[in-house]
Amino acid sequence: MAVTETQLMLSVGLIEKDVNGDTLWVWCYPSVSSDLRQVLLSKCCLTQDGRNFHSFVFGQFCRTWYYITTVDVQEPTALNKVTHFSIVVTAKDFNPEKYAALSRILCRMYIKHGSPVKMMEAYITVLTKGICQSDENGSFLIKDYDVRKAYLAGSVKDVVSQFGMETIILYTALMLKKRIVVHHPRIEVLLEFTRVLPALTWHRKDWSILHPYVHLTAFELEDLKNCPGYVAGFVDPEVSKRADLFDVYVNLPDSVITVSQSAKEAMAMGKLHKDIGHLIVQSAEDAERSDSQVIKDISVKTKEILANLVALANKCEDSKITLEDLKQHNFPPATENFLFHLAAAEQLLHI
Repeated sequence: MAVTETQLMLSVGLIEKDVNGDTLWVWCYPSVSSDLRQVLLSKCCLTQDGRNFHSFVFGQFCRTWYYITTVDVQEPTALNKVTHFSIVVTAKDFNPEKYAALSRILCRMYIKHGSPVKMMEAYITVLTKGICQSDENGSFLIKDYDVRKAYLAGSVKDVVSQFGMETIILYTALMLKKRIVVHHPRIEVLLEFTRVLPALTWHRKDWSILHPYVHLTAFELEDLKNCPGYVAGFVDPEVSKRADLFDVYVNLPDSVITVSQSAKEAMAMGKLHKDIGHLIVQSAEDAERSDSQVIKDISVKTKEILANLVALANKCEDSKITLEDLKQHNFPPATENFLFHLAAAEQLLHI
Protein backbone atom coordinates (compact mmCIF):
# COMPACT_ATOMS: atom_id res chain seq x y z
CA MET A 1 0.00 0.00 0.00
CA ALA A 2 2.74 2.48 0.97
CA VAL A 3 4.57 1.91 -2.32
CA THR A 4 1.64 2.97 -4.53
CA GLU A 5 0.69 5.84 -2.21
CA THR A 6 4.22 7.25 -2.10
CA GLN A 7 4.24 7.33 -5.90
CA LEU A 8 1.52 9.98 -5.69
CA MET A 9 3.99 12.63 -4.50
CA LEU A 10 5.55 14.66 -7.30
CA SER A 11 7.81 17.33 -5.81
CA VAL A 12 8.76 19.51 -2.85
CA GLY A 13 9.74 23.16 -3.24
CA LEU A 14 10.75 26.16 -1.13
CA ILE A 15 9.74 29.81 -1.37
CA GLU A 16 11.46 32.39 0.88
CA LYS A 17 10.82 36.00 1.85
CA ASP A 18 13.99 37.77 3.01
CA VAL A 19 14.66 40.77 5.26
CA ASN A 20 14.52 43.08 2.19
CA GLY A 21 10.94 41.96 1.49
CA ASP A 22 11.87 40.01 -1.67
CA THR A 23 10.05 36.71 -2.26
CA LEU A 24 11.84 34.07 -4.34
CA TRP A 25 11.44 30.44 -5.39
CA VAL A 26 14.76 29.19 -4.02
CA TRP A 27 14.78 25.40 -4.27
CA CYS A 28 12.90 22.40 -5.63
CA TYR A 29 13.28 18.62 -5.81
CA PRO A 30 13.14 16.97 -8.27
CA SER A 31 11.57 19.68 -10.52
CA VAL A 32 8.47 21.76 -11.30
CA SER A 33 7.50 23.11 -14.74
CA SER A 34 7.79 26.87 -15.24
CA ASP A 35 4.00 27.17 -15.78
CA LEU A 36 3.21 25.40 -12.52
CA ARG A 37 5.90 27.36 -10.67
CA GLN A 38 4.26 30.61 -11.82
CA VAL A 39 0.89 29.43 -10.47
CA LEU A 40 2.41 28.22 -7.17
CA LEU A 41 4.11 31.57 -6.59
CA SER A 42 0.79 33.35 -7.17
CA LYS A 43 -0.94 31.09 -4.61
CA CYS A 44 1.72 31.63 -1.94
CA CYS A 45 0.61 34.40 0.45
CA LEU A 46 4.20 35.72 0.62
CA THR A 47 3.89 37.09 -2.93
CA GLN A 48 0.58 38.86 -2.21
CA ASP A 49 1.87 42.26 -1.00
CA GLY A 50 1.69 41.59 2.72
CA ARG A 51 -2.04 40.91 2.61
CA ASN A 52 -3.51 38.12 4.73
CA PHE A 53 -1.16 35.44 6.03
CA HIS A 54 -2.35 31.90 5.25
CA SER A 55 -0.62 29.07 7.09
CA PHE A 56 -1.99 26.42 4.71
CA VAL A 57 -3.68 26.52 1.29
CA PHE A 58 -4.27 23.89 -1.36
CA GLY A 59 -5.59 23.65 -4.89
CA GLN A 60 -5.29 22.01 -8.28
CA PHE A 61 -3.77 23.11 -11.58
CA CYS A 62 -3.39 20.97 -14.71
CA ARG A 63 -4.35 17.81 -12.76
CA THR A 64 -1.61 18.43 -10.19
CA TRP A 65 -2.57 19.08 -6.57
CA TYR A 66 -0.49 21.59 -4.62
CA TYR A 67 -0.23 22.10 -0.86
CA ILE A 68 1.45 25.25 0.48
CA THR A 69 2.43 25.62 4.14
CA THR A 70 3.76 29.03 5.22
CA VAL A 71 5.74 29.83 8.36
CA ASP A 72 6.64 33.10 10.07
CA VAL A 73 10.30 32.67 11.15
CA GLN A 74 10.78 33.57 14.82
CA GLU A 75 14.30 34.52 15.96
CA PRO A 76 16.75 32.98 16.64
CA THR A 77 17.02 30.29 13.95
CA ALA A 78 19.54 29.08 11.39
CA LEU A 79 17.62 31.24 8.88
CA ASN A 80 19.06 34.63 9.80
CA LYS A 81 18.06 36.54 6.64
CA VAL A 82 14.67 34.90 6.10
CA THR A 83 11.47 36.37 7.64
CA HIS A 84 8.99 33.83 6.19
CA PHE A 85 9.08 30.72 4.04
CA SER A 86 6.66 28.34 2.35
CA ILE A 87 7.00 24.62 1.72
CA VAL A 88 5.23 23.60 -1.49
CA VAL A 89 4.36 19.92 -2.01
CA THR A 90 2.84 18.79 -5.32
CA ALA A 91 1.09 15.45 -5.73
CA LYS A 92 -1.35 13.47 -7.86
CA ASP A 93 -3.86 13.01 -5.03
CA PHE A 94 -6.29 15.10 -3.01
CA ASN A 95 -5.38 14.72 0.67
CA PRO A 96 -4.89 18.08 2.48
CA GLU A 97 -4.44 16.57 5.94
CA LYS A 98 -1.72 14.18 4.76
CA TYR A 99 0.36 16.84 3.06
CA ALA A 100 -0.20 19.41 5.83
CA ALA A 101 1.21 16.92 8.35
CA LEU A 102 4.23 16.12 6.16
CA SER A 103 4.86 19.81 5.47
CA ARG A 104 4.83 20.67 9.19
CA ILE A 105 7.69 18.20 9.74
CA LEU A 106 9.62 19.57 6.74
CA CYS A 107 9.13 23.13 8.08
CA ARG A 108 10.54 22.20 11.49
CA MET A 109 13.55 20.57 9.81
CA TYR A 110 14.23 23.66 7.73
CA ILE A 111 13.96 26.00 10.73
CA LYS A 112 16.40 23.79 12.67
CA HIS A 113 19.00 23.14 9.96
CA GLY A 114 18.60 26.14 7.64
CA SER A 115 19.28 23.94 4.62
CA PRO A 116 16.96 22.08 2.22
CA VAL A 117 19.19 18.98 2.35
CA LYS A 118 17.48 17.51 5.43
CA MET A 119 14.07 18.21 3.89
CA MET A 120 15.08 16.43 0.70
CA GLU A 121 16.29 13.42 2.72
CA ALA A 122 12.99 13.28 4.61
CA TYR A 123 11.01 13.63 1.37
CA ILE A 124 12.97 10.78 -0.24
CA THR A 125 12.42 8.58 2.84
CA VAL A 126 8.67 9.15 2.58
CA LEU A 127 8.85 8.52 -1.16
CA THR A 128 10.67 5.20 -0.74
CA LYS A 129 9.37 3.91 2.63
CA GLY A 130 6.11 5.77 3.28
CA ILE A 131 7.44 6.95 6.65
CA CYS A 132 9.43 9.82 8.11
CA GLN A 133 10.57 9.53 11.72
CA SER A 134 12.37 12.13 13.78
CA ASP A 135 12.36 12.47 17.56
CA GLU A 136 12.34 16.25 17.73
CA ASN A 137 10.37 16.97 14.54
CA GLY A 138 7.61 14.37 14.88
CA SER A 139 6.85 11.30 12.76
CA PHE A 140 4.76 10.84 9.65
CA LEU A 141 3.19 7.65 8.29
CA ILE A 142 1.49 7.73 4.90
CA LYS A 143 -0.82 4.85 5.83
CA ASP A 144 -2.38 7.03 8.57
CA TYR A 145 -3.96 9.18 5.89
CA ASP A 146 -6.60 7.15 4.07
CA VAL A 147 -8.13 9.01 1.11
CA ARG A 148 -11.66 8.32 2.41
CA LYS A 149 -10.80 10.38 5.50
CA ALA A 150 -9.87 13.27 3.20
CA TYR A 151 -13.15 12.89 1.30
CA LEU A 152 -15.14 12.92 4.55
CA ALA A 153 -13.18 15.67 6.35
CA GLY A 154 -15.60 18.49 5.48
CA SER A 155 -19.10 18.94 6.88
CA VAL A 156 -22.12 18.34 4.63
CA LYS A 157 -24.28 19.28 7.62
CA ASP A 158 -22.75 22.77 7.63
CA VAL A 159 -23.54 23.19 3.92
CA VAL A 160 -27.17 22.14 4.47
CA SER A 161 -27.40 24.31 7.59
CA GLN A 162 -26.41 27.33 5.47
CA PHE A 163 -28.50 26.62 2.36
CA GLY A 164 -31.37 24.38 3.52
CA MET A 165 -33.60 23.21 0.66
CA GLU A 166 -31.43 25.12 -1.84
CA THR A 167 -28.79 22.42 -1.31
CA ILE A 168 -30.79 20.52 -3.96
CA ILE A 169 -29.51 23.05 -6.54
CA LEU A 170 -25.93 22.08 -5.67
CA TYR A 171 -26.82 18.35 -5.69
CA THR A 172 -28.51 18.65 -9.11
CA ALA A 173 -25.62 20.66 -10.59
CA LEU A 174 -23.12 18.06 -9.36
CA MET A 175 -25.20 15.14 -10.62
CA LEU A 176 -25.44 16.77 -14.06
CA LYS A 177 -21.69 17.65 -14.08
CA LYS A 178 -22.39 21.36 -14.31
CA ARG A 179 -19.92 24.18 -13.58
CA ILE A 180 -20.24 25.53 -10.03
CA VAL A 181 -18.38 28.70 -9.03
CA VAL A 182 -18.15 29.63 -5.35
CA HIS A 183 -17.06 33.05 -4.10
CA HIS A 184 -15.85 34.05 -0.63
CA PRO A 185 -13.21 36.71 0.19
CA ARG A 186 -11.54 34.43 2.76
CA ILE A 187 -9.59 31.53 1.29
CA GLU A 188 -9.93 29.38 4.45
CA VAL A 189 -13.75 29.52 4.23
CA LEU A 190 -13.60 28.79 0.51
CA LEU A 191 -11.39 25.70 0.96
CA GLU A 192 -13.59 24.34 3.76
CA PHE A 193 -16.83 24.78 1.81
CA THR A 194 -15.78 23.67 -1.67
CA ARG A 195 -14.04 20.47 -0.56
CA VAL A 196 -17.36 19.13 0.77
CA LEU A 197 -19.39 19.46 -2.43
CA PRO A 198 -18.07 16.40 -4.36
CA ALA A 199 -19.33 14.27 -1.44
CA LEU A 200 -22.91 15.04 -2.55
CA THR A 201 -22.22 12.70 -5.50
CA TRP A 202 -20.44 10.07 -3.43
CA HIS A 203 -21.06 7.31 -6.03
CA ARG A 204 -18.38 8.95 -8.20
CA LYS A 205 -15.81 9.65 -5.45
CA ASP A 206 -14.37 12.18 -7.87
CA TRP A 207 -12.48 15.05 -6.27
CA SER A 208 -10.71 15.86 -9.55
CA ILE A 209 -13.66 18.21 -10.22
CA LEU A 210 -12.50 20.37 -7.29
CA HIS A 211 -10.52 23.55 -8.04
CA PRO A 212 -10.84 25.30 -4.68
CA TYR A 213 -8.47 28.24 -5.24
CA VAL A 214 -8.57 29.83 -8.70
CA HIS A 215 -7.38 33.28 -9.78
CA LEU A 216 -8.89 35.15 -12.72
CA THR A 217 -5.79 34.74 -14.89
CA ALA A 218 -5.86 33.56 -18.50
CA PHE A 219 -3.51 30.76 -17.51
CA GLU A 220 -5.77 29.26 -14.84
CA LEU A 221 -9.07 29.92 -16.61
CA GLU A 222 -7.82 28.08 -19.68
CA ASP A 223 -7.05 25.06 -17.47
CA LEU A 224 -10.48 25.32 -15.82
CA LYS A 225 -12.30 25.51 -19.14
CA ASN A 226 -10.74 22.19 -20.14
CA CYS A 227 -12.87 20.54 -17.42
CA PRO A 228 -16.45 19.62 -18.43
CA GLY A 229 -17.86 20.14 -14.93
CA TYR A 230 -16.24 21.54 -11.81
CA VAL A 231 -16.46 23.14 -8.38
CA ALA A 232 -14.24 26.22 -8.51
CA GLY A 233 -13.47 28.63 -5.66
CA PHE A 234 -12.58 32.31 -6.13
CA VAL A 235 -11.70 35.03 -3.60
CA ASP A 236 -12.12 37.75 -6.26
CA PRO A 237 -15.73 39.10 -6.36
CA GLU A 238 -15.20 40.00 -10.06
CA VAL A 239 -15.92 36.35 -10.86
CA SER A 240 -19.65 37.08 -10.43
CA LYS A 241 -19.47 39.02 -13.73
CA ARG A 242 -17.92 36.05 -15.56
CA ALA A 243 -21.10 34.26 -16.65
CA ASP A 244 -19.00 32.27 -19.14
CA LEU A 245 -17.44 30.40 -16.21
CA PHE A 246 -20.48 29.04 -14.37
CA ASP A 247 -23.86 27.33 -14.57
CA VAL A 248 -24.40 27.83 -10.84
CA TYR A 249 -22.95 30.73 -8.82
CA VAL A 250 -22.66 30.51 -5.04
CA ASN A 251 -22.27 33.80 -3.18
CA LEU A 252 -21.06 32.32 0.11
CA PRO A 253 -20.99 35.48 2.31
CA ASP A 254 -24.65 36.23 1.44
CA SER A 255 -25.76 32.57 1.26
CA VAL A 256 -27.24 33.07 -2.22
CA ILE A 257 -27.23 30.48 -5.03
CA THR A 258 -27.96 31.64 -8.59
CA VAL A 259 -28.57 29.43 -11.63
CA SER A 260 -27.35 31.02 -14.88
CA GLN A 261 -29.83 31.67 -17.67
CA SER A 262 -28.17 29.11 -19.94
CA ALA A 263 -28.47 26.31 -17.34
CA LYS A 264 -32.07 26.98 -16.22
CA GLU A 265 -33.62 24.47 -18.64
CA ALA A 266 -31.34 21.59 -17.57
CA MET A 267 -31.68 22.59 -13.89
CA ALA A 268 -35.51 22.88 -13.86
CA MET A 269 -36.86 21.55 -10.54
CA GLY A 270 -39.86 19.29 -9.94
CA LYS A 271 -41.33 16.89 -7.39
CA LEU A 272 -38.34 14.50 -7.58
CA HIS A 273 -35.99 17.35 -6.66
CA LYS A 274 -38.28 18.44 -3.84
CA ASP A 275 -38.32 14.88 -2.44
CA ILE A 276 -34.52 14.61 -2.61
CA GLY A 277 -34.18 18.08 -1.06
CA HIS A 278 -36.41 17.09 1.86
CA LEU A 279 -34.41 13.90 2.37
CA ILE A 280 -31.11 15.87 2.44
CA VAL A 281 -32.44 18.48 4.88
CA GLN A 282 -34.13 15.92 7.14
CA SER A 283 -30.99 13.78 7.34
CA ALA A 284 -28.67 16.76 7.92
CA GLU A 285 -30.88 18.27 10.63
CA ASP A 286 -30.94 14.99 12.60
CA ALA A 287 -28.55 15.65 15.50
CA GLU A 288 -28.04 11.89 15.90
CA ARG A 289 -26.62 11.50 12.38
CA SER A 290 -22.95 12.13 11.59
CA ASP A 291 -21.75 13.80 8.39
CA SER A 292 -20.75 10.43 6.94
CA GLN A 293 -24.25 9.06 7.67
CA VAL A 294 -25.82 12.05 5.89
CA ILE A 295 -23.57 11.39 2.88
CA LYS A 296 -24.64 7.74 2.97
CA ASP A 297 -28.36 8.71 3.08
CA ILE A 298 -27.89 10.94 0.01
CA SER A 299 -25.83 8.25 -1.72
CA VAL A 300 -28.53 5.58 -1.18
CA LYS A 301 -31.11 7.86 -2.83
CA THR A 302 -28.69 8.65 -5.69
CA LYS A 303 -28.03 4.94 -6.30
CA GLU A 304 -31.77 4.28 -6.38
CA ILE A 305 -32.22 6.96 -9.09
CA LEU A 306 -29.24 5.63 -11.07
CA ALA A 307 -30.44 2.01 -10.78
CA ASN A 308 -33.81 3.04 -12.25
CA LEU A 309 -32.05 4.92 -15.04
CA VAL A 310 -29.79 1.94 -15.86
CA ALA A 311 -32.85 -0.37 -15.85
CA LEU A 312 -34.52 1.93 -18.40
CA ALA A 313 -31.33 2.01 -20.49
CA ASN A 314 -31.02 -1.77 -20.46
CA LYS A 315 -34.38 -2.03 -22.25
CA CYS A 316 -33.12 0.22 -25.04
CA GLU A 317 -30.93 -0.34 -28.06
CA ASP A 318 -27.21 -0.50 -27.13
CA SER A 319 -28.32 0.02 -23.50
CA LYS A 320 -28.54 3.75 -24.25
CA ILE A 321 -31.57 5.98 -23.66
CA THR A 322 -33.16 8.44 -26.09
CA LEU A 323 -35.59 11.24 -25.23
CA GLU A 324 -38.31 9.26 -27.03
CA ASP A 325 -37.66 6.28 -24.70
CA LEU A 326 -38.12 8.53 -21.67
CA LYS A 327 -41.31 10.09 -23.07
CA GLN A 328 -42.94 6.64 -23.24
CA HIS A 329 -42.85 6.45 -19.44
CA ASN A 330 -44.92 9.62 -18.96
CA PHE A 331 -42.69 11.06 -16.25
CA PRO A 332 -43.55 14.57 -14.99
CA PRO A 333 -41.76 17.09 -17.29
CA ALA A 334 -39.13 18.13 -14.70
CA THR A 335 -38.32 14.48 -13.88
CA GLU A 336 -38.05 13.56 -17.56
CA ASN A 337 -35.80 16.57 -18.14
CA PHE A 338 -33.57 15.66 -15.17
CA LEU A 339 -33.29 11.99 -16.19
CA PHE A 340 -32.42 13.01 -19.77
CA HIS A 341 -29.56 15.28 -18.62
CA LEU A 342 -28.48 12.74 -15.98
CA ALA A 343 -28.30 10.04 -18.67
CA ALA A 344 -26.02 12.37 -20.64
CA ALA A 345 -23.81 12.95 -17.56
CA GLU A 346 -23.62 9.20 -16.83
CA GLN A 347 -22.95 8.35 -20.52
CA LEU A 348 -26.23 6.44 -20.82
CA LEU A 349 -27.62 8.67 -23.57
CA HIS A 350 -27.98 7.48 -27.15
CA ILE A 351 -26.26 10.09 -29.33
